[in-house]
Amino acid sequence: MVKKAVIPAAGYGTRNLPITKVLPKEMFPVAGRPAIDYIVREAVEAGIEEILIIISRSKNMVMDYFDRSLELEMFLSQAEKSHLIPLLETPKVHIQFIRQSYAKGLGDAVCLAERFAGNEPFAVLLPDLLFINETANALQKTIAVYNEYKESVIGVKAVKEEDLKLYGVIKGTELAEGLYDITDIIEKPQTSPPSNLAVMGRYVFTPEIFPFLNETLPGIGNEIQLTDAIKKMLTKYEAKAQVLEMDCFDLGKNEEYMTLLNYMFKKK
Repeated sequence: MVKKAVIPAAGYGTRNLPITKVLPKEMFPVAGRPAIDYIVREAVEAGIEEILIIISRSKNMVMDYFDRSLELEMFLSQAEKSHLIPLLETPKVHIQFIRQSYAKGLGDAVCLAERFAGNEPFAVLLPDLLFINETANALQKTIAVYNEYKESVIGVKAVKEEDLKLYGVIKGTELAEGLYDITDIIEKPQTSPPSNLAVMGRYVFTPEIFPFLNETLPGIGNEIQLTDAIKKMLTKYEAKAQVLEMDCFDLGKNEEYMTLLNYMFKKK
């Protein structure tokens, strides 16, 4: 069973400057809650019991959000606004934090979770990709594949050909509708992508990923790429890809963030 999850939230948010100079992208408001709140709730709904959030020195706001504010609770009580206190409740899950001293890439961030994961499978959720669906849970679908095959699983989604250069892209053999046996994976292919299936920020890994992460050298952007470690892992272990057929919004793209806000507004 997958009971642990890692949320890497230490990046600089360069795609959203200048606001991310002071406001972490993970704290962007979405219908009154920060984006990372939706990510944590997705994990809890998928059965996760322990979460490790990787932050940087400038992301203390994330830690503060998941902490209790006794002063605010007392103020609301004294101001006869106790009915607002339930709004302060965060998801019921054990959350730990660790700092990434320097943003050296997603692969480096996941490396920091090795002791947290131990010998257990663990999920990774990227907090800038929000899956919104009334009846399906993106991480839950990924975990379901792990439960069947006991292999690492990557959530993917078909994207436009011109956008593939922005993502990790898999090559695979289709086993069933929406399910692939991964044969290769490439980070941000600039020419000749192996498919139209882009990695979409939901993973389940077996602990075997860590030796490959530890030996991975900086790649694109001079960062340690998680995709490069997965590519090496495929030489020794099999992995699956699950197509996530649901709406996904990338907070790093301003137009998608605005579309998400409009989507949530219409739901109210």
